[in-house]
Amino acid sequence: MRPAAAVINHLLAQEPAAQRQLAEHGGKLACIDTGLFQLRLRVMADGMVETVDAGATPNVTIRIKLSDLPLIAANRERAVSYVKIEGDADFANAVSQLTRSLRWDAEDDLSKVVGDIAATRVVAGARSAIDVAQTTHRKLAENVAEYFLEEQPMLIRPHAVTDFSADVIKLRDDIERLGKRIEKLEKR
Repeated sequence: MRPAAAVINHLLAQEPAAQRQLAEHGGKLACIDTGLFQLRLRVMADGMVETVDAGATPNVTIRIKLSDLPLIAANRERAVSYVKIEGDADFANAVSQLTRSLRWDAEDDLSKVVGDIAATRVVAGARSAIDVAQTTHRKLAENVAEYFLEEQPMLIRPHAVTDFSADVIKLRDDIERLGKRIEKLEKR
């Protein structure tokens, strides 16, 4: 778990304001529990974090289901709705704000290795590749859905299901009325 603390500390070093905000909670312990493993981090006086072995009681526990991690990664603004937080409310709020505000400046880190211009171009190329992949994924999903709706009908459009249900209800009511009319005719 030490690499996780190193990554968090690297991000905090790039954001002095976030580091100062976290320093206000120096000495407090946060536990991130996924059910499969626990990451326990203690806030140091300078606002950085260190890993702590199990045993110490955390001030705040953040429970995350591993199955929700892709949803959290896709929409960081709604991440809080996927987790369960227990403990110190002020500390939990600070941690929550940090998860929303901390961003990795890949260009800055890469510029130290390959230079400013190359780093800018590499990051721009990576962003472009990600955009192309997302667009391709969306178009592929739309094409597959259209194929299964129009060409090889295996899926049904929601309005068709609603219309069919309404027709079934109408037919059932008509049959009930017809049955009552037949009963009346038989009694005569």
